[in-house]
Amino acid sequence: MNYYDNKKGWIEVITGPMFAGKTEELLRRVKRMDYAKKNYIVFKPVIDNRYSKDEVVSHNKKKTGAINIQHGSEIKRHIKPSTQAVVIDEVQFFDESLIKYVQELADSGLRVICAGLDTDFKAEPFEMTAKLMAVAEDVTKLTAICCKCGDAATRTQRIIDGVPAYYDDPVILVGANDSYEARCRTCHEVLFRGKK
Repeated sequence: MNYYDNKKGWIEVITGPMFAGKTEELLRRVKRMDYAKKNYIVFKPVIDNRYSKDEVVSHNKKKTGAINIQHGSEIKRHIKPSTQAVVIDEVQFFDESLIKYVQELADSGLRVICAGLDTDFKAEPFEMTAKLMAVAEDVTKLTAICCKCGDAATRTQRIIDGVPAYYDDPVILVGANDSYEARCRTCHEVLFRGKK
């Protein structure tokens, strides 16, 4: 059975490293909903202010309007009886409550599209994204191009002043190509303090 053909809700997750086109794929799905005249609402975390405060913007500057939220619980107050889909970008920045609300939305019959990083700069899973992938009906895992060797990149490399980040650096650092690169498993690096 194709869950797209029934009237029940479902969860879609778009994931991968930075520069893989996650937000671009999310915006492609939004554009398709525009063509189909579906009623949807787009959300983004308050912390993500790289390109715009009130829009979801891809690295290649495609965009759509969005509502800034701090916690997943804020989504429910924006839902209207006419809402057919909920779109959430940068899910890795949300707290654990998002999983509960995303499942409630899907259980109520809504299509829920989530996009976010699968791993942090240390190549360790973002717990939020991993849990959403586990409960989703559909997962799209994208790859980027490794900036070092040109192979498929599955990791996000943090670079500070031209040097790879240290393992004990804070996990959350909002940035784009000023702080991050896409890397393959072989070219990905993390430094440990006290080691050469």
